[in-house]
Amino acid sequence: MASKHNATFLDSGFTLIGQAPLLRLEYIRIETHSEIMIYFYKKNSHLNQFLRPLRLAISLMVAIACLQACSVLQTETYAPQRGQMGKDVMWLPTSDDLVFKLLEVAEVGPTDELVDLGAGDGKIPIAAARQFGARAWGIEYNKDLAALAQRNAQKAGVADRVRIVHGDIFKEDFSKASVVTLYLLEELNAQLRPTILDMRPGTRVLSNTFSMGDWEPDQVIRVTNGTGYFWTVPAKVAGLWTLSGLDEKSTATLKLDQAFQRVGGSLTLDGKTQNLMGARIEGAALHFSFINADGLLKAVKVIVNGNSLSGEVTGPYGMVDIQPQPVKVEGHRP
Repeated sequence: MASKHNATFLDSGFTLIGQAPLLRLEYIRIETHSEIMIYFYKKNSHLNQFLRPLRLAISLMVAIACLQACSVLQTETYAPQRGQMGKDVMWLPTSDDLVFKLLEVAEVGPTDELVDLGAGDGKIPIAAARQFGARAWGIEYNKDLAALAQRNAQKAGVADRVRIVHGDIFKEDFSKASVVTLYLLEELNAQLRPTILDMRPGTRVLSNTFSMGDWEPDQVIRVTNGTGYFWTVPAKVAGLWTLSGLDEKSTATLKLDQAFQRVGGSLTLDGKTQNLMGARIEGAALHFSFINADGLLKAVKVIVNGNSLSGEVTGPYGMVDIQPQPVKVEGHRP
């Protein structure tokens, strides 16, 4: 729409006047604030020479606008094809029932930050935000899929809690996530496994269909249309620890061996070495039992934080007349 002081170009062309020989007149139509003006001029006139660059510029602008409109239309109507190949894997959608069950098993909630490695159409981040209240984001290598996923988040009303990054899962930093989801091939899971195991202990990991090699899942999840796996990133506890609190007279030495979440080892107390019983690691929580100097079975739960740990010896079970004070346990690793 033209303003009071502006004019808007409408179109241009030519017309033929009279009888043979016909007179060819070029014209240009311009809309001003209150009327449409038509200017006629001869093809080789000075006005024509003046307006030619304007007409070429306008034609170029119209062509660019058409190309941009076609590009936007193509993007807005993009629909991925089941089985289409991507950078490393083909795109296959995850069934709704498996998505829900995976997120339910991991106990995803409002305090979580979920990252989906290979986000596809955004189904998992959107479900995490809409059904479980989490903040979620996804990494997708295919630019069109990433844009589609973000539009899907907008349509689902969770664009304020879901974002999709067009990027490479091997280059983006997702170390702060508390939940990681994957639908990749097993060899890609193996490449990502060291990065995932370096994440904060307690980080929950979910995979559709493909496992993590010899890292045993904490739970296998089965639904009608698929299978998933659940792991919890364990703290790294292998090595020699010096503990205080297990015995009033002296410190104890705890030797731990570890393979992922499986741990074993021995405890040296008062010069006597015994094998640990029931040793296990759940995220940052280390559990084990031992026999004390009085021949009583004692259970220990400590939280590992790097090269230090702290916790307590579990009190007696059942009803007792006098509840003993908890016995504090501290420890460190060189």
